[in-house]
Amino acid sequence: MIRHPHDDAELLALVRRYVTPERRYLKLGGSVLRMQSPECDRFMRDLCADAGLITAGEIATLLEGGWRERRTAAWLVAVSRRTEFRERLGELLLASEVCCVGLGYSVALASFGTARDADLLAAYLDRYLRRPDLAYDQPVVMGALQFIDLNIEGGQADRFREPGGLWQQWLQGAPHIQDDSDPTPSFLSLIRRLCAFVDECAEAL
Repeated sequence: MIRHPHDDAELLALVRRYVTPERRYLKLGGSVLRMQSPECDRFMRDLCADAGLITAGEIATLLEGGWRERRTAAWLVAVSRRTEFRERLGELLLASEVCCVGLGYSVALASFGTARDADLLAAYLDRYLRRPDLAYDQPVVMGALQFIDLNIEGGQADRFREPGGLWQQWLQGAPHIQDDSDPTPSFLSLIRRLCAFVDECAEAL
């Protein structure tokens, strides 16, 4: 069950502390790449500070909330390198209960960058590439999986991308993909740039 801040005092307090200041939850994603100094410097400084302050229990509570709470929590997990949340993020990605969070989960797992993180991303693709009617986070998850593969030479993405495989089938069936064009290169680039941002934050902690 998803917890809602309007009827949950504990969650509401965490939202006010970590999620909504300066509309942080809206900026956690591609928007951070378009920020200029001094806004970007201030945003990064505040994000790093909160990533260092938030407790594991508070992160767990945020991950029970809606998309704003979960997106913020995923980024705080990534910046603080809290790999103990790896399995939880994988579970939430696979469940896809709420929209607008897949990029956050994918960035966190890609920033951890281990074979286990690749397994969790691949589990999502195994399920949702068979459902072109559910067009959620397949491209960004594929970008994250390729990012890990390139770093650890894992090759997990290859089995999806072989001719006639699940990735090609999904591209042909997904209603929002035009002319069977493959969006993976742009999402791989996005993941690479966001992970670089996470790394910069983590080093500043």
